[in-house]
Amino acid sequence: MIRTYYLYTGPDGNSHVKKGVIANEAKVKTDHVYFRETPSHVDLDWHNDPIPQYVVTLAGVLEFTTKTGETFTITPGDILIATDHTGTGHKWRLLNDEPWRRVYLIFKEGEDLNFIEDAK
Repeated sequence: MIRTYYLYTGPDGNSHVKKGVIANEAKVKTDHVYFRETPSHVDLDWHNDPIPQYVVTLAGVLEFTTKTGETFTITPGDILIATDHTGTGHKWRLLNDEPWRRVYLIFKEGEDLNFIEDAK
């Protein structure tokens, strides 16, 4: 199973994260795909995700933080489902000397994300 982090805005207006996986052989309709690279030793202060998207990390190790203090680390091969479009948002920083190389898969609001949350 592919390790996945689901970043969303909760009823309290804050960004939160759930850890889980993507269902095996899941299919999700996407509108478009784009690629991006950010140089090493970069961080991005508080922000929201602009559109619903899967972010697949190809290279780089990042630490994400929410305003409520939740943190998680993304490594190559991990998936981030980003849907915290409103509220307090999140920030991230690169932890290693590699650039962050990733693929964005943009999906429509309401699409089945095929996310399975880890048992607590």
